[in-house]
Formats: sequence, C-alpha cells, structure tokens
Amino acid sequence: MLYCLHRVPKAEARTPRKRQSIRGERPARRRIVYLLLVVVAGAIIVDGLVGERGLVAMLRARHEYDSLTANIARQRMENARLREEARRLKDDPAAIEEVARRELGLIKPGERVFIIKDVPATKP
Repeated sequence: MLYCLHRVPKAEARTPRKRQSIRGERPARRRIVYLLLVVVAGAIIVDGLVGERGLVAMLRARHEYDSLTANIARQRMENARLREEARRLKDDPAAIEEVARRELGLIKPGERVFIIKDVPATKP
C-alpha cells in the first residue's frame, strides 16, 4: 500500500478538481470514437459478406461443389454403362450381332432386306 507523506486537509479533498480540458471537447471526442467504431464495424461486416472469403463467396463455392458432385455422379454412371457395354461386346455374340445390324447395316447370309420408301401423297 502506498502512503503519502503529505497530508491533504479535508476541506481541499472535497473540492472537485478543475479539469484542464474544455467540457465540450469530451462529448465531441466520444462522438468521433463512436463514429470511427461504427465505420470499422461496418467495414468488417461488409468484408464478411462480400469479401474474398465472405458469405457470398462461400455460397457460390457451395453451389459449385454441389454441381460438380452431381457431374461426377453422372460420369460414374456413364462409365459403369460403358464398362457393361464393353463386357457384353467382348463376351456376348448376340450383342455383337445387334451392333453390326444397327450401326453397320449388315445382314446374315440368306436374309432379305426390304427398303420401303414413302410415296408422297398426290394433290387432288
């Protein structure tokens, strides 16, 4: 505990000290500090919403992630379908025949191909 060597009389101790600054200066300083804090807080909030790592960027990244995940799922299904088709073409003669008839227009010996052309309707 700190003791003072000089004792202050009671009458002087009760009188309020005179402030060296002007009374109106203190509220103005508070207003400036308050406005400065509001501006800084506003800048932090705006940066949190639209900044490089803000809320908008996070939502955009989440949407892109969802679309890429769906795209990967579609690609995996397509790969499985193609693997199955390759396996069938390798092992199943009926699948080979189907592709030969459909894509190459081949026929078996002894088969006949009939090509039917539509005749345009005559005008009355």
